[in-house]
Amino acid sequence: MFGWFNNKKSSKTGRVMFTGNMNAKWTLGASKEVNNAKAFAEEGYQKNVVVYQAINKKAQAVSSIPCYVVNSKGETIPDHPLKKLLYKPNPLQSGAQFMQSLVGYYDLAGNAYIERVVVRGEPRELYALRPDRMTVIPSQTGVPSAYVYKVGQEKVTWKSNINTGLSDIRQLRTFNPLNDWYGMSPIMAGAFAVDQHNEGMQHIQSLLQNGASPSGAMEIDGELTDDQFNRLKAEIDEKYAGSKNAGRPMLLEGGMKWSQMGLSPADMEVIQTKYSAARDISLALAVPPLLLNIPGDSTYSNYKEARLAFYEETVIPLAQMIVDELNCWLSPMYGDVKIMLDLEKVPAIAEKRRELWAMADASTDLTVNERRKIKGYEETEGGDQVLVPSTLIPLDFASEPITLTSSVQQSSSMALDLKSLAYGKDGFTPPKGVQEAAQQGLDYRREYGRGGTEVGIARARDLSNGKSVSLETINRMVSFFARHADNAVPPSEKTMPDGGPTNGWIAWQLWGGNAGRTWANKIADREND
Repeated sequence: MFGWFNNKKSSKTGRVMFTGNMNAKWTLGASKEVNNAKAFAEEGYQKNVVVYQAINKKAQAVSSIPCYVVNSKGETIPDHPLKKLLYKPNPLQSGAQFMQSLVGYYDLAGNAYIERVVVRGEPRELYALRPDRMTVIPSQTGVPSAYVYKVGQEKVTWKSNINTGLSDIRQLRTFNPLNDWYGMSPIMAGAFAVDQHNEGMQHIQSLLQNGASPSGAMEIDGELTDDQFNRLKAEIDEKYAGSKNAGRPMLLEGGMKWSQMGLSPADMEVIQTKYSAARDISLALAVPPLLLNIPGDSTYSNYKEARLAFYEETVIPLAQMIVDELNCWLSPMYGDVKIMLDLEKVPAIAEKRRELWAMADASTDLTVNERRKIKGYEETEGGDQVLVPSTLIPLDFASEPITLTSSVQQSSSMALDLKSLAYGKDGFTPPKGVQEAAQQGLDYRREYGRGGTEVGIARARDLSNGKSVSLETINRMVSFFARHADNAVPPSEKTMPDGGPTNGWIAWQLWGGNAGRTWANKIADREND
């Protein structure tokens, strides 16, 4: 549409967007609606509590979001002059007050204007100007040629580059389908609701002041002349009609009779109409009615959800729009820097952020670096691995037998079941390794007819059957293994002429073998301390 930046040509549409008197041609029929910020401020903000509270709540919420400045690499610059300017934009306002004024003007008029004061090529001060005093001067390029600020008979003019739009004034405006130079106030969309709410408040106030008398009909004996009728009608309209005269007692002359026929305030549901209008106003200003304490049906189940939706759908987008405007207008004067919103410090969305972090931590298909990215952290070395709980296996593996290597088999046979170390109802239950060793001792005894004693054979029967043993028996096993430690030699290294193991190895196995010694020693060390 516009070709200013490369060849500096004028906009073709810009030539038809203004007439000789510098008014936009497309908005000639609605001149009373253009830049009508003063009327919106008087009828809306100053006289309507819903508008007042909604705009203040938005302004305070936007101003509470902190900002910081980063360079082209995304690195934070703590003491950058641009950050200091946003923190204290002028001698009369803090950064929060400046932002509240800006948002207030933007919501009331649909337009907000920022003036920058430049000293030696660097912005030193920022001011939010009243939109009802500002006039935009169009040009043939479709870009304002100047901005005029008028107070009484005094006025100040800021020139604007009609090719690039650069100026010491920045206009923030809402979308307006019927005006090329001014935004549309949200209050305009809710104008009927504002009027209904104001009239309802005025009606209720008048009823309270005048005794809440209902309306009715007047009966007159005989006929009235035209003059008498017109005089009576004018007197009724002047003294008794309208919300400001609601409930005022009527003075009747001779022959006149008052017949009640109007509805009571309860029947007219004035209060419910007022609440309905209040919800429409909150809708126009994008503030959940629940946050304004307006009775009635609510879209949100609780205050926390309404507050979260308010920030996500209204506050943060508005704050981001303002920051984007400042980045286009101010940041280039400081080099390659950018203003950023610090959303991590917004309490309203902290709970949602915690839920997101918990979901990332519980995920089994994200790498460590992917989880860190969700949390806003930098990647870490070795973080591209997917970590899963060690207890989880594919479903197909559950029906397959587990095959162990020989080294694993040997170590597992020596491993102790933690349950075997705990004292049960009948004593200590020997683990599988001890049971297998005792059974091997009995097999050797049966095959070769030697090795061990009757006590050892009895002990082997108990151990091989998994029978629980007492602490006294554990201590006897410890004593046996200590006295016969020389027998702890596998049969592959020490055999008899018949090819079988030694008698000492058979006796050793009858008492549970190496697994039995380890098991008994662990229990004895723990229980005898």
